[in-house]
Amino acid sequence: MPDRTFNVLFLCTHNSARSVMAEAILNKIGAGKFRAYSAGSQPRGAINPNTLTLLSGLGYSVSGYRSKSWDEFAKPDAPQIDFIFTVCDDATGESCPVWPGKPMTAHWGVPDPSAAKGTEVEVALAFRQAYRSLERRVSAFAALPIASLDQMTLQAKLKDIGRMPGASAKAGP
Repeated sequence: MPDRTFNVLFLCTHNSARSVMAEAILNKIGAGKFRAYSAGSQPRGAINPNTLTLLSGLGYSVSGYRSKSWDEFAKPDAPQIDFIFTVCDDATGESCPVWPGKPMTAHWGVPDPSAAKGTEVEVALAFRQAYRSLERRVSAFAALPIASLDQMTLQAKLKDIGRMPGASAKAGP
């Protein structure tokens, strides 16, 4: 793969927490090498307030985020996506659109912090745990020497990242 900016799409069913976190992380640590986006198969229509609170508290600007459909990225005028990562187990089993350019894909499942029950502190902890898990995966991805890896090796490394500690049940063997 040539040395250029790669477009990365993070998918989750509702595009309100994990996919948005991953988008924010990669746009911060991969600036210049990557351009990240996020979307959902059934977007909730709004970003989870806990996601916005967490990202804002970590110094991210949250002004441009919105919950959007993955259909936006399957249109002819959409950015050409090089990598697609599902970050929730539900999205990995759904029928995806046909992606122009046949991007490389992997499943990086992380437990859904939006499903957390309990006190405000317990819910906030679930969001922080999801963020840390995504940050480890995104950092490992951003550190890959993509231009020097053949496709089979790169695909294997992408799958290995999905199996890092904190992976959800469907991350695979």
